[in-house]
Amino acid sequence: MTTIIISIVVILLIILLWAIFISNNLIAKRNRVKQCKSGICVVLKQRNDLIPNLIGAVKTYMGHENEVLTRIAELRSKVASASENEQIKGGTEISSLLTRLQVSVEDYPELKSNEQFINLQWQIEDMENELQAIRRTYNAAVTDYNNSIEMFPSSIIASWRKHEQQELIEIPESEMRNVNVTELFGK
Repeated sequence: MTTIIISIVVILLIILLWAIFISNNLIAKRNRVKQCKSGICVVLKQRNDLIPNLIGAVKTYMGHENEVLTRIAELRSKVASASENEQIKGGTEISSLLTRLQVSVEDYPELKSNEQFINLQWQIEDMENELQAIRRTYNAAVTDYNNSIEMFPSSIIASWRKHEQQELIEIPESEMRNVNVTELFGK
């Protein structure tokens, strides 16, 4: 009889240790997702802090092409006080606008040779590359976390501890369409 009681206690202990391990693993994965999301927001903030300088440098040369500059400024001020998810979505749109601005700059040789503009352009490009890397890391962390929530047997602990799926960062459909180069160069 004591061996049966010992066996039951050992089995219960194993189940308890397994539940603790799975719960801690899910918490670590959820915190990794939060860390990546925060990292994206930090780089977006750094990039957004550079944007007024870039706009100032560009306006001097491209005063009549204010559409892109105005939209960038509007988005920058909008995402400054937004939630993390809204900052990430706004940051994606700002990235596409900065690409459009790059194409517009090609028509201004004086601007392309301006030292301040070149420095700002390099810094923003560096941050865009960093953002791409962090977004990929975030999506990998979210996929890992979501898989852990959905897959058996960890799904039992996930539902018990109320873990919720996280959204991947997705590129808007408008940015996935083919680019009409002729349209960009106005020819």
